[in-house]
Amino acid sequence: MGATTVSGKKPARASGPDADSKVVPLKRPVSEAELPDLVRRMLELVGEDPEREGLQRTPVRVESSLRWLTRGYGQSVEELVRGAIFEEPHESMILVRDVEIYSMCEHHMLPFFGKAHVAYLPDGKIIGLSKIPRVVDMFARRLQVQERLTDQIADALMRVLEPHGVGVVVEAYHLCMMMRGVEKQNSKTVTSALRGVFLDGTTRDEFLRLAHGGSWLE
Repeated sequence: MGATTVSGKKPARASGPDADSKVVPLKRPVSEAELPDLVRRMLELVGEDPEREGLQRTPVRVESSLRWLTRGYGQSVEELVRGAIFEEPHESMILVRDVEIYSMCEHHMLPFFGKAHVAYLPDGKIIGLSKIPRVVDMFARRLQVQERLTDQIADALMRVLEPHGVGVVVEAYHLCMMMRGVEKQNSKTVTSALRGVFLDGTTRDEFLRLAHGGSWLE
């Protein structure tokens, strides 16, 4: 069985780079060589020879990879959804299921991966469907904990859409649990964030039933 966290109430404002949903851009190294130099030193500290053939370009590759995996720091929700919010008198729940997530835990910088299910009940405005996965990706492409990631997605959509409510469920496997530590291969973590009318029993139950129906992680 995986761990489950259900966030029924809006959480206290957290500290950190997205505490107020405004993005703090990633500070780039002073020089392009700084991060590769740090990676090269790390290789030495774990007992490797950074000059051997297979590792000579590893520092540069790691730099490029980290910039890609943390590119969400340089993005904002407002920029992502600009021009994709439309006036529409739709009154039923809209759900985008099975949005792939690839992120890195901030405690060990190891990947966690899974899927997000995101729903909202519009109040006169809808968003282009492709923008919901983009919002998910923006927050996932940072050093994260799954609990914060879930809340950030929900709070961002509440802010830009002003809907009646938002529901988010994230299901993920964490390599920090699978490759090290307790080494539990079949544990998954499920987190949820409910806002507005999604706190109501009927709406909440409909959302959770739709979100968990036939999940790929089962």
